[in-house]
Order: sequence, then C-alpha cells, then structure tokens
Amino acid sequence: MDGMGDAVLVGAVLVGARPLEPDDVVAVARNDAPVALAPSAEQAIEASARVIEALAGDDTPHYGVSTGFGALATRHIPPDRRVALQHGLIRSHAAGSGPEVEREVVRALMLLRLATLATGRTGVRLSTARAYAGMLNAGITPVVHEYGSLGCSGDLAPLAHCALALTGEGRVTDALGNVGDASDALAEAGLTPVALREKEGLALINGTDGMLGQLLLAAADLRRLLRTADLTAAMSVEALLGTDAVFAADLQALRPHPGQAASASNLRSVLASSGIMASHRDPHACTRVQDAYSLRCAPQVHGAARDTLAHASAVASRELASAVDNPVVTVDGRVESNGNFHGAPVGYVLDFLAIAVADVASMSERRTDRMLDVARSHGLPPFLSHDAGVDSGYMIAQYTQAAVVSELKRLAAPASVDSIPSSAMQEDHVSMGWSAARKLRRAIDGLTRVLAIELLTAARALDLRAPLTPAPATAAVVARLRESAPGPGPDRYLAPEIESAVALVTSGAAIAAAETTTGPLA
Repeated sequence: MDGMGDAVLVGAVLVGARPLEPDDVVAVARNDAPVALAPSAEQAIEASARVIEALAGDDTPHYGVSTGFGALATRHIPPDRRVALQHGLIRSHAAGSGPEVEREVVRALMLLRLATLATGRTGVRLSTARAYAGMLNAGITPVVHEYGSLGCSGDLAPLAHCALALTGEGRVTDALGNVGDASDALAEAGLTPVALREKEGLALINGTDGMLGQLLLAAADLRRLLRTADLTAAMSVEALLGTDAVFAADLQALRPHPGQAASASNLRSVLASSGIMASHRDPHACTRVQDAYSLRCAPQVHGAARDTLAHASAVASRELASAVDNPVVTVDGRVESNGNFHGAPVGYVLDFLAIAVADVASMSERRTDRMLDVARSHGLPPFLSHDAGVDSGYMIAQYTQAAVVSELKRLAAPASVDSIPSSAMQEDHVSMGWSAARKLRRAIDGLTRVLAIELLTAARALDLRAPLTPAPATAAVVARLRESAPGPGPDRYLAPEIESAVALVTSGAAIAAAETTTGPLA
C-alpha cells in the first residue's frame, strides 16, 4: 500500500494543482488536514521519473543519479551500488542533535517537501510521493532535532530524518503521540517502507522547507499578534488618559505607509465612544501637550512591523511557487545542477521579522511600565496595588516583561549574517536560515507574553479608572479577561493570571472580544 492511490480524501489539501497557500500549510501543520496529490501533479511526477530512469543506464555521470554528493560528487557510482548510495545518503544526513522540533514544524516541512515533489521537477517515482503523503495522512511525525541544518543545500538534516522514516528507519511519533520505531508505525498505518531509487534520496532532502514552514507558521501568528498589539496599545492609551487625536486618519495619511494606516484605524476603532477619553478632551481640563512616544507613535512602530510582515509574506509566496531541488529535471527533460537550495531569501526575512517583533515588544513594555509608575500614570496607584506598601501589585509582572524583552533583543541579532563552510569547502557559504527560523519561533512566544502582560495591566488600570467608563471594545476585552483573572484587589498568586492573559492572546479571544463591538479589525 502506498498511502493514497486513487482515493481522494474529503477536505484534503490538494497538492500540485497550484502553489500551496499559507493557510494550507497551517491547516496541515496544526489542524491535521489531509493531503492529496492532484492528478496533474501525478502525471508530472511520472514524466520526470522516466527521465531519471533513462539516465540511470547512461555511462555519463549525472549528479545525484550516478555520482556521490557534495565534495564527493566527482566519484562515479556503478549501477549495483546506487540503491545503497541513496539509503546511505539518508542515513548519514539524519545527523541531527538536541531537543525534538515541534510536531507542527515537522508537518509543515513535510508538506512543503511533498509540494516540491508534486512539481515534477525532482525525478522521484509516484509511489514515493504517495508514500510521503501517506505518512502525513497517517499522522506519523518523524523525530527531528533542533540542530543539524545550516540552511544551504536546504534543511538537509531535518529533511533526512523525515526521509529516513519513509524508508522504515529511525524514530517517529504516531498519531496518538507514542514514540517508536518508524517501521512499526508504518506497519500499523498500513504503509510499506520505500526502497529508494536513483535521485530520490537527494530529492527528499534538498529543500528549504523547514525554514519556509516556520516562516509561514510565524507569519500566521504575527498577524494575530500585531492586531493584539494595537488592541493593548489602545487600552494603555485609554488607561493613561492619553489622546486619540494623534491617530486621526488625515494625520496618518501624511506618511502613507499602509501598515501605519491599518494600525491607526484599529486604534481609532477600539477607542471609539470611550467615556474615559471623553473625560479629558476639554483643553482646559487636560494640560498635557503631547503623550509619550510609546503611546503616540504606536501606529508608526506597529505599522512598520506590519509592512515588514507583508514583505516577508511576499517572499514566502514566491517560495511556495518554487521547486527547490538539486539537480532538477527541467520542463524539457534536462537534468541540471543549480543553487536554488540556498536559504538566503528566507533567512533574511526571518531575521527581519525578529527585529520587528523585538521592537513591538519593547514599546509594549514601556507602556506597561508607565501604568505602574505613580509619577507617570496620572492618578493610578503605585504598581496598581490595592494597598501600596503592603501590596506590590503588578511590580514583578513588569520584571517578567523586561526579562522577555531583553531576550527578544538578543534574538533579534541576525543569524543570516553568519556562515561556516562545510563539506570540504564545497559548500563554502551557507544561509543559517534554519537558525533564524528557530529564534523567530522563540521571539513570537516572547511577544505573546509581553502583550499578555500589557493586556493584564491595562485591564486593571481601566478598572481603577471607575466610575469613568472605557470604550465598548476595551470593556469587552476586560470582561473577557475577568472570566479567568479577577479584577483589582489584594496581592494574589499572579502567574496563573498572566497565563490566562497569554491564552486570550494566543487563541485570538482578546481580539474576538473587541471585534464584538468594532467589527473586524485590520
């Protein structure tokens, strides 16, 4: 059994009919959506497999078909050793080390590798591509390790661990979360281990799928987090008796960055009809001329992050339309070496996003600190405490924020500027894109926590502004938070309340609460 055959699974993501969409990758990686090869993809796969089959009998050496790999590419391999060559390649390259990579990352990179196989530019047999799809559909997740990829010649070690499982070797996690031998998991799922043929080992590991998968997952999270940042910024502006006049559309249009316009629009929507804001609109009652930058410039910073994400998403879209392998089978049947496996395009934007994440988090932490400082909070109690001196309030929550922001600044240092030559100087420049992806995942988690603490703090500050009433949108968010985190009072065990706020940010429930009054936020 090859895992798919002629069956088309209901609700399956069709692979090969067109480039995958980012939502397709998220659906398979996180929600276990099934996959199916498009009929046109199966025809293209079979056509390129025939090209490789013809070259296998050729006396002329062809890289990846009848030669060694990397620095050993000059050695011609006789026909009776070529199956061993492909399996040896996979075993030797499955050399990762360190903690296990998250299941969603492995599923994303497997889907993206399948998408390249489905282009018909790799030369694998249809049975091999179907078996790879079968592993995904059976919920079999190869154990992949943190370290091993330099991001050039693709994510070799992570993909090799996946290919190793396809051949019935190595360790995997099954659909129930049990870790065991790949051979047992394949048998349990009714799948037959693949005996690799010429070129197939290379085709299964020579891609940028790990770093691209992590970029797509991070982008999905960051879209939600940037809307959340607008929401928490609005809550802080409101709680600090700031002005929303600076967010006016005509002022924002003077600097026409699209992300800035979207962010300012969100701030206006969230702050609409705020009783707190109305209480100090009278210029005779409010003596402040300008708010601090962390309040006034939120759309400029959040907008720049949005525009950075838009650039990264454009790069990801081009990668989704790519066939990354070396060598490739061209449309006219040539087998050509190339450099498309280099991860620089993806590595650069992964690093760029980590910079934006750190800056958005840094601004969030500054707003939080202002709400806790009696000298700058405009009438709020020190640290939002119930009985200052007896109670510490949210003092240490800001410490936690600061610790995360400090870590985010370290994670913002780019990985892609580094390169360590490998393979006896054949691979003398590498992208380190996988490393950029790994640190971005940590950065996304950090931003989530920073925004959650700002949300928690701003909600308490808004409660303390009573009897003044917050905007309907911010009130809805506070009410949603109060379902799991109580309002002001004496000091309590705070970590669970922070985690409640983290859950609201991660799930999108905070945004959903605001949108019950604002409608969809940008």
